Amino acid sequence: MTPPKPETLLITLTGRDRPGVTSSVFGALSGAGVEVLDIEQIVLRGRLILGVLVTAPRNLRRVTEAVQTTAAELGMSVDLETGAGDNRARASGRSHVTVIGAPLRAAAMSAVAGRIADAGANIDRIERMARYPVTAIDLHVSGVDTETLRTVLAAEASRQSIDIAVQPANLLRRGTRLIVMDVDSTLIQGEVIEMLAAHAGCEAEVAAVTERAMRGELDFEESLRERVALLAGVPESALDEVYADIVLAPGARTMVRTLRRLGYRFAIVSGGFTQITDRLASDLGIHFSRANELEVADGRLTGRIVGAVVDRAGKAAALREFAAEIGVPEAAVIAIGDGANDLDMLNAAGLGIAYNAKPILQDAADTAVNVPYLDTIVYLLGISREEIEAADAEVGIVTPAPPV
Repeated sequence: MTPPKPETLLITLTGRDRPGVTSSVFGALSGAGVEVLDIEQIVLRGRLILGVLVTAPRNLRRVTEAVQTTAAELGMSVDLETGAGDNRARASGRSHVTVIGAPLRAAAMSAVAGRIADAGANIDRIERMARYPVTAIDLHVSGVDTETLRTVLAAEASRQSIDIAVQPANLLRRGTRLIVMDVDSTLIQGEVIEMLAAHAGCEAEVAAVTERAMRGELDFEESLRERVALLAGVPESALDEVYADIVLAPGARTMVRTLRRLGYRFAIVSGGFTQITDRLASDLGIHFSRANELEVADGRLTGRIVGAVVDRAGKAAALREFAAEIGVPEAAVIAIGDGANDLDMLNAAGLGIAYNAKPILQDAADTAVNVPYLDTIVYLLGISREEIEAADAEVGIVTPAPPV
């Protein structure tokens, strides 16, 4: 037989936050012999809402008077409600839904909450991950499987011009993970091959071929060899000049620095060139790097590539190789890219993120991030902006504040 549910008392206080509120409430309860079953607390703009669920006291009137007196002394409102049982267990199909907007408007949140309800799911808890330079809100949702919820909310994200990431609520979110990133137009702004082409006087021609390749209109290897051939005769010193001109995506260093503190591993896998990517990996503290090697002879580029080309399939193969080397399951890998040649890599990962990506990749990825801040990825992992800034401050770093 199912044992009877225990009689309980729910105490809810609201009012201006101040030190000692929680202590005072439990002080009022301390002589009643009750057991604490649950506590929830939020603070919004200095206003506190504190909920305490305890077993029902023997002398309800005495406890009621003690709590009401305490609330009056604190200048707070209090509501007491008797009942039976604890909180209902969360339904199966648990997910984290991260909503990102710049700005995040009330109409968008209304639409997201509406679609969650329409799908038969429930929002169990809400937390803010960031308020600057984007607003990021994490919803704990249950009642519908993750894939169904992802499909429903992807369409709403497009309609509302916001980003929504839906991930299963499991231990993978808290464990050591491998993050594999594309380089050009993802980790860095712009395309290295176009920067090199400027030294050969063929930047426009190379840029046009690059754009078609990233949209998936051309075979990547064929297009890469065609573009590299145009670089024949460029001095090797141009590689140093290009590296000096590289601009990282806003938030790139913050993301790597933060997640390395938590034991994450990083890899960059690029259709670009080792002469650039290896230096980037060393500069940022990235563990693995895979890219193409430009052939150099007599101090000049020959217009050829050494060895096999790292193409769409090669990127996915590198991801699997790196994951196996550190003993991380592919389900714990996060892949980030922007172009068609990143498709296989994102499909191979547990979480594939299209970062300011071409439509072909956005349509296929698990989620899309369309704000120009790479460290937004950290909010998808349950890490708040406040935690990042506090960790940086402990070691004397001022977390960069990019322009909005």
